Amino acid sequence: MAASAPLSSIREALAGARVRLADDGGSRGALLRDLARDGLTRLPAPGSGATLERWRALAAVAACDLSLVKLYEGHTDALAILAEAGEPAPPFDTTWGMWAAESPGARVTFEPDANGGCTLDGTKAWCSGARHASGGLLTVWAQDGRGPFLARVDLRQPGVSFDDSNWQAVGMRASDSVDVRFDRVAARLIGGERFYLARPGFWQGGIGIAVCWHGGAVAVAEALRQQTTSAGDKAGWHRWAALGAVDHVLSANAALLREAARWIDTHPRASAQAWALRTRASADSACEQVLHHVTRAMGASPLCRDAAFARLAADLPVFVRQCHGERDLVALGERVVHEAELAWMP
Repeated sequence: MAASAPLSSIREALAGARVRLADDGGSRGALLRDLARDGLTRLPAPGSGATLERWRALAAVAACDLSLVKLYEGHTDALAILAEAGEPAPPFDTTWGMWAAESPGARVTFEPDANGGCTLDGTKAWCSGARHASGGLLTVWAQDGRGPFLARVDLRQPGVSFDDSNWQAVGMRASDSVDVRFDRVAARLIGGERFYLARPGFWQGGIGIAVCWHGGAVAVAEALRQQTTSAGDKAGWHRWAALGAVDHVLSANAALLREAARWIDTHPRASAQAWALRTRASADSACEQVLHHVTRAMGASPLCRDAAFARLAADLPVFVRQCHGERDLVALGERVVHEAELAWMP
């Protein structure tokens, strides 16, 4: 993979981007193309020794705009997966997605062809930013039910169509999560059966999503901090109390994410499932608490008169519902029983 983009360059490129973004997926897709063209999506691979650097970039994009980071994270995840599989990286002037949702009634199957590739048929749901992307990785299934396999496909070819009729979201609307229909579309399989799920990067990437949630929560908290600072002595005790509450929540969650990054860089080939479940549950809780404290302290005005904050407050609860809640806690509890070394003591 090419040299990674410095965080300062990413932040500079994002400066002022939030106010320039329209409430649609096209503006996010265009900005992602700009970032990719300038090399600002080439991040250190998870487990490379610079995992925290990777996550800080994700958090910075999330703090700018959550629909943007939904596309940015998918693109950077696709690049990391291709590198993990020993595949060549796509050109800088292309953007990619990674789509693995398996919805009832929406499945993509493949049929091998005589040239070592395959053809895809079916529908893949929840494809954020797909109609603005150059290509993508997606989970697919053999016609006899085996899978999942991972396919690499160019989305700019005949037989690919997009359907947004099911995307009725208010929060995260600009992530433009469409259904993609494949009708005899040429593709190529990456790795073998269950490669996508079995590789170390699967759970490492799952923590990257939690980092995005955390970045969104930081943006919410920053709005309160700015309001409190501008109010000075007239801020009122309720704003100071809310600011203290979000500080301890975000500081604790950030510390957990830093510890997870250190663990991954120390154990790059080990399963990070427990850390992924732990950090995702913690980030879910942190986002809920931050939204609660900030919106109560700031009142209705920014929710009604500040377009960027209103969009952020609507986007974050929807984005965080990628967390599987109690199902993840059950899975984490099962792991805790069998963990030889827990992270409970300081």
